[in-house]
Amino acid sequence: MRIVHVLTRLLRAGSEENTIATCLWQARAGHDVTVLHGPGADPFWEETHGQSISFVEVPSLVHPIHPVQDMRAVSELRKLYRDLEPDVIHTHQSKAGILGRLAASSVPSALRVHGIHIIPFDGVSAAKARFYVWAEKLVARHTDLFISVSRSVGQAYVDAGICRRVEPVYSGMPLAPFRNPEPPEDWRDLLAMEDGDDRAPVAILMLAAYEPRKRHVEFLEAYAKVLPELPPNRLLFAGKGPHEPQVRQAVEDLGLTERVTFCGYRSDPHALIGLADICILTSEREGLPRVVVQYIAAGRPVIVADLPGIEEIVKHEVNGLVSDPADMNDTAGKLRDLLANRDHLAALATGARETDVSEWDLERLGARTTELYLESLQSLPKSRRSPSTVPATLS
Repeated sequence: MRIVHVLTRLLRAGSEENTIATCLWQARAGHDVTVLHGPGADPFWEETHGQSISFVEVPSLVHPIHPVQDMRAVSELRKLYRDLEPDVIHTHQSKAGILGRLAASSVPSALRVHGIHIIPFDGVSAAKARFYVWAEKLVARHTDLFISVSRSVGQAYVDAGICRRVEPVYSGMPLAPFRNPEPPEDWRDLLAMEDGDDRAPVAILMLAAYEPRKRHVEFLEAYAKVLPELPPNRLLFAGKGPHEPQVRQAVEDLGLTERVTFCGYRSDPHALIGLADICILTSEREGLPRVVVQYIAAGRPVIVADLPGIEEIVKHEVNGLVSDPADMNDTAGKLRDLLANRDHLAALATGARETDVSEWDLERLGARTTELYLESLQSLPKSRRSPSTVPATLS
């Protein structure tokens, strides 16, 4: 099959990792895979996987709402679709999902799929929520298949009246590196320890791209309030993104430069988790975060905001703690209380190690996604079928 995936942003973050993992599986299975993305893509993806996947930048496919650029993006996508003649058009992220599906009419025989990585109308103002629901309902008429990263995320679309059915496919990843991971070789540097120090401080880890919705700054403000009540600790931020300068400025303004380590984007997230005593995620909006699955797979207790679908991996007081997403002080308070009770922390770590994460296996992600394509292609109306769009079996 010829498969086209469409994203607005191609950063090194969860939805992109999910999408590229799917693309790589499909390419290995013999499919022709192209990724259409907006400007400002992280060059890592094409440098690393350009031999397997074709990457094409669409300059007008910008992230913010921009009526002129958005109309131009629809036109550019239509032309690209006609040139590529895809059997499947799979859109991801909210903006690309809307524009990419509007443009799909240029290839009537293509299966139109939308991947729901996050609920765009959750955690926003009432006006924005109404707009997003309206827009999603509009393009739902141009969608043959919805795939979500969790059951709860998909159900939100059904409950909003956007569609009748969503197929959940968990965001797969290689889990083996996260089983009993060893700390990285530079662990002393990350914890700001001297060679002679015989006791490491408590390591608190957040793996998250620097975006406003991840709320690094808000967490830092709450963390600073409880810091005097915490045991010696080091807060580790790992990732990259456009909001990093603001986060660094907040660390300086709050007087936390001796407490926070900026790890950058690491190719060994499992090792960082192996160094951590406790892991956190403070996003106000997510689908079902891949990084939380990685935390749990490594046997680390987590504190995470109560996000849609989070109950599918985090069991409150079993393998982690679920905090109030509207109150960052609740997250900081739970961190303080947990670090004051090492028995409680150890019990949650045991619960994390005993959690079954097999549904997030990497192989299942690509295989199940592609299987859903084939099932949906076979049920297309005859008026939309072409000889190439009904493959007999899964490659």
